[in-house]
Amino acid sequence: MSSSSSSSQDEKIAQLAKVENGAGPEFNSQQQHDQQVREDMEVEDSEEVSMLPSPAVAQTPRQKPKLTATVIIPIWIVLSSSVIIYNNYLYNTLHFRYPVFVVTWHLTFAAIGTRILHRTTRLLDGVKDVSMSKDMFLKSILPIGFLFSGSLIMSNTAYLYLSVSYIQMLKAFNAVAVLLVSWTFRISEPNRKLALIVLMISSGVAVASGGELKFNMFGFIVQAAAVGFEAARLVMIEILLHGLKMDPLVSLHYYAPVCAIINLIALPFSEGFAPFFELARIGPFILFTNAAVAFLLNVAAVFLVGAASGLVLTLTGVFKDILLITGSTLIFGSTVTPTQVFGYSVALGGLVMFKLTGNKK
Repeated sequence: MSSSSSSSQDEKIAQLAKVENGAGPEFNSQQQHDQQVREDMEVEDSEEVSMLPSPAVAQTPRQKPKLTATVIIPIWIVLSSSVIIYNNYLYNTLHFRYPVFVVTWHLTFAAIGTRILHRTTRLLDGVKDVSMSKDMFLKSILPIGFLFSGSLIMSNTAYLYLSVSYIQMLKAFNAVAVLLVSWTFRISEPNRKLALIVLMISSGVAVASGGELKFNMFGFIVQAAAVGFEAARLVMIEILLHGLKMDPLVSLHYYAPVCAIINLIALPFSEGFAPFFELARIGPFILFTNAAVAFLLNVAAVFLVGAASGLVLTLTGVFKDILLITGSTLIFGSTVTPTQVFGYSVALGGLVMFKLTGNKK
């Protein structure tokens, strides 16, 4: 390792020590990476359906509008749940079963929306802090955008085959996938505590899957692929962008146009022109409000990340998932068995442990 790399690593460790209330310099780069992964995954569940890149805390000196945690947390929970329920309603109740088109439309809406906000508000002031070059775009943004597109398309396609409640249970495996990819690329090293967490989450998800009454193997494989794409995306952000931190809206500002174009190229080969023939039946109101709710979730995420601590974000996500699973049984009539409740409880315990290992606040 070069001297410049060592110096940079020492600076990062020193900054981490300040954040951890004076913790000593024994925190190494692996723990720093694990903490970054946890921050990136706080609102990851929503992003899979809502075009929301997993957030990282933006460090900008400019002041932005702020909302208290007691105000923004309920708003985020409502919007996050609404996006998932709305998409499921669009796919399975209105029978507009074209996830690639829906994802492309959401991303197009987001690309336009972020540019309007950039010109009219201070919510995207962080764009000025990102030095975007052609080399950075081709070697970092483009490949990460490809993984992002794969994650969004696969996660939305899963709703055609699996229930909302079961998909939320499967998403608990995201943390395990990120750890496994990190270990594969040797940017993090396994230890006994993380191995126990992996075992808990994996066992819990397996038990929950065994209790699913309407298990669909193809849907399971599609959701597993979505988890793989998302885990690879998070790790590639760490590797290719070298720790560059962007909040959800700034990330969306750069990734949305790239992903929209990638999806638009894939659309004729995956769904053809059939979605366009169905637009008159769905109507502009459904299309606009569906994309608008997803975009508002991105805006809410900026305030959420700035208002709440990492542990509060984790607990908020857990509470939202429980509400969403409960709500889906009431709205869509999906069945949750006692076996699934037990398995998911074990997986949630592992997720909370995963967060607590890097958050001593």
